[in-house]
Amino acid sequence: MSEEKQEENSGIIVFPDFQKLKDDVEKLRTELSMLMLERDELRFVICKNIEMEYMIKLGSLEYKAYEAQCAAMRLKRKIELIQAKKNRQERVNLSKIDETLDVEFFEYQQKLNEQIDKMNDALKHSKAEYLSEEDNKELKKLYRKIVKVLHPDINPEVSLAQVKMLDNAVNAYKNGDLATLRIIDEMVGEHQLPEKHQDAFTQLKEEKERLDKMLGSIKESIAKIKSEYPYCVKDILEDDQKVKHKKVELEELLKQYKELVETYNIKIEEMLR
Repeated sequence: MSEEKQEENSGIIVFPDFQKLKDDVEKLRTELSMLMLERDELRFVICKNIEMEYMIKLGSLEYKAYEAQCAAMRLKRKIELIQAKKNRQERVNLSKIDETLDVEFFEYQQKLNEQIDKMNDALKHSKAEYLSEEDNKELKKLYRKIVKVLHPDINPEVSLAQVKMLDNAVNAYKNGDLATLRIIDEMVGEHQLPEKHQDAFTQLKEEKERLDKMLGSIKESIAKIKSEYPYCVKDILEDDQKVKHKKVELEELLKQYKELVETYNIKIEEMLR
């Protein structure tokens, strides 16, 4: 006796489109896991490599230009504070003025420190060992499989322990730790979709709608990554002429800010005489 006939005789309501809906949900989960892999590949690998290359080729010069810009802005502000004291015929206390400037320019100093951290990370990343092409393929395959089963955006019913396992998988993927991903893969089972019954049919319909929305969200996040730094400098790094032009541009900026620093220092000396 056929499966449909058995279901009819047993009193189970048959949904002709159930299997199609079930297949659609599975396809959406697969597509979502592939997009999540693409997103994480962009975040953890491609963008890291782009930033590493950019920092090594242009980062030090960019840092010097920004450092000189901050110095020029600080000196300009220092002149304003000195002039304000002189206008009020008050004693100019340079130590107090420098304390005020430290507060006002704290965020600029933080950005300079962040730039140094990026340079250090780039140098560290440039010395890291790379996986072979075969191992890299396995890394991506295992990661996508783990994400498909453990990511709460794909399977909302996963436990906290499973989410923690996913976090370990993400860190392993970031670090190219194939051995750890293999262990996690051994622990991960296949996610089972519900079997045929009325509640399951409704559940699948709701799941399909949720996954459709999630796909749109992931696509937006991928587009956002590609529109921002460091991915947005990818076209510069792929063209030697553009790299050369960027260097000239940064060198000119550095020269201009150094000239401003010299001019402002002379002005301050004159004001304090």
